[in-house]
Amino acid sequence: MIMKKILLLIAFLVFSQLNNLGAQTLRPSVDTLFFAPDTVCVNQPVSLKNNIFNAASYYWGFCSGYQMNAPTGDNLGKKFRFHIPTNIDIIKDSGMYYGFVINSQTRELLRLNFGNSLDNVPTVTNFDSLKGGLPVNPTSLFIMRDTLSRNWFIFVSGGFTQATSSLGRVDFGPHLSNPHPNVANFGNYKNMLNHPKGIFVAQDASNNWYGFIVNQGSDELIRLDFSFNVSNTPLMENLGNPTDAFGNFVLSGPSDLAAIRHQGQWYFFVTNITSSTVARLDLGAHLDTALVLNDAIGNNLGDFNFRINRPSGITINKDCGEMYAYVTDSTTSQLVGIQMSEPIGPYYAVDYNNVGLMNYPTSISSIIRDKDNVYGFITNARDSSLTKVNFFHCTNSSIPSYSEVTPPVYKYDAPGIYNIYYVINQGLPTQQVNCKPITVLPYPPINMTPDTTICQGDTIRLYAKSNLADTITWFSGYHIDTTYMYRDSVRVWPDFNNAYHVVFHYPFGCVVDTQIEINVSRVHADAGPDRWVHDGGKTAIGGPNTITYSSITEQGLYVFNWSPFEFLSDSTVTNPVANPPYDYTYYLKVTELNDTIGCTSTDTVVVHVDCGDLLLPNAFAPNSTNVQTNRFAILNQEIIKLNYFRIYDRWGVLVYESTDVTKGWDGTYNGKIAPVGVYVWEADAFCLRGKEIKKRGNVTLLR
Repeated sequence: MIMKKILLLIAFLVFSQLNNLGAQTLRPSVDTLFFAPDTVCVNQPVSLKNNIFNAASYYWGFCSGYQMNAPTGDNLGKKFRFHIPTNIDIIKDSGMYYGFVINSQTRELLRLNFGNSLDNVPTVTNFDSLKGGLPVNPTSLFIMRDTLSRNWFIFVSGGFTQATSSLGRVDFGPHLSNPHPNVANFGNYKNMLNHPKGIFVAQDASNNWYGFIVNQGSDELIRLDFSFNVSNTPLMENLGNPTDAFGNFVLSGPSDLAAIRHQGQWYFFVTNITSSTVARLDLGAHLDTALVLNDAIGNNLGDFNFRINRPSGITINKDCGEMYAYVTDSTTSQLVGIQMSEPIGPYYAVDYNNVGLMNYPTSISSIIRDKDNVYGFITNARDSSLTKVNFFHCTNSSIPSYSEVTPPVYKYDAPGIYNIYYVINQGLPTQQVNCKPITVLPYPPINMTPDTTICQGDTIRLYAKSNLADTITWFSGYHIDTTYMYRDSVRVWPDFNNAYHVVFHYPFGCVVDTQIEINVSRVHADAGPDRWVHDGGKTAIGGPNTITYSSITEQGLYVFNWSPFEFLSDSTVTNPVANPPYDYTYYLKVTELNDTIGCTSTDTVVVHVDCGDLLLPNAFAPNSTNVQTNRFAILNQEIIKLNYFRIYDRWGVLVYESTDVTKGWDGTYNGKIAPVGVYVWEADAFCLRGKEIKKRGNVTLLR
């Protein structure tokens, strides 16, 4: 059944919002790789239209992880050799997931190997300080791949003071699984680094490589110039503390930096631990000419209504047409999410509180999508543990995912906003990803006939009304008045159980397909055909076609009543024995007890009594205690006159004679017991209808 009627009591989310929704059409996702409706109802079939038919691979996620939803978290414990970890990042290489963590206390670089799924518990490789090549007290790292050389690099900064600060690079070569990476320490060029935090490295449109670091010790932004090869030793340029349009500095104890490129423009988001704020730096289209000292490119975004309190780390990503930044709070151990459609806002901040037992979190990794699951990882300094943040996919779609070109029709079983995730050519340079949110509304208010039971042969009027619906259509070709198929009520008269579908179409794209189930109680009484019996004879009445059928089949749910009850062995069974003395009409009434309407059916049978012969037994036993067999008498019940009834022994001696039809021979002669043997009888009688019957026969006397 498509829906239960009890669900129809669910109200709309907000009626005022529904009135503003347009008629349902297929809307394009981002970049129009596929089309999907904006709005459907619970259990409404959803059809998607694919626009790509020549891809190497396809993947559809119908209930995919969605960063608009609140994340959950799991603390994976302290089993990863962390010693006051200060930074973490996650990346995928050759189908395998790797995480890299730096330990500030022990000057170590750790590699976490998750295998092919971030749901796995990772194995740990400890590279130590790479023979002293890592910066002292490492604070930040950044993982990147040179697409030209196809080599992987990890940049690491460290040092709590200007004297101990430095920058290093770890070279892994073509694969991050390399067990013996090389390291290069660039030192502190012109002492520009002062407790550096938050590294970012990227290739500009000029094909040159640039990096950026924020100094927590001096509130400065440092630019790294690698020229045309990221393997070069970088030159450093101090860009100072950017200002906003009013000349106010925007860096105040910067603790982390995250970058994003949107529509050809670069934007940096920086967390400030001193002022408990987030700053945005607008770099423009080129990394090489941006941030001339004191240019008004800074924006202080504030603390988002006190949600930010001594932030320690930030990450930002694009997913499903939106941008999401996540900030870890070192003091309150909370996670704050910032949602935005554009880097310049508007912003919507959400305090997710403590996710996954965060304990003085120091950093948050990049947010990674693995098909329908979305993950992030957080390092905790106080207990040196690892927290995994999950934006898991839901389980509310009838089909979770599909890997063919044409997606199947599916449904959602609960109201909400769900994410459709579509990726083609996964893992190839031509990979493209589209997402689209789809709003699933609860059923609109519908007033309709509940599931019910009727008696076979009855007619019932069904109704289904919804004031918000544009159209209504009944679907059934079985015993329905087709004149009213498009109105809110219709007459039906089913002979068997049947479900009558009714479909509502709403202006906001919702289609409700529900049904009313009619259970037909098929009670049919069969008293059997009229019959003849000889006078004094017996017959079982009740035919084979008595039907007691319903959706409930337990015993004892039907009452059988024969009337009148005279001359019947039992008036409450299906096949009683009748022994009427003359023509008799019996009525059978069958009543169903397993419903509230008590369906009944009645039938009649006439038992005709034939007086065309005399009925007598061929033996009797006078000594028997059974009154039916201890005397020899005429059994007819329609005899009105008996001229004579005589019995002779084998020598022709008359041993019994009577003209009373109610009496019979008791087996004695002249007061003595007659001997065992065969006796001859003769009788002359008149029936009720005036017919005379004369007959002779034999009877055996037994002892």
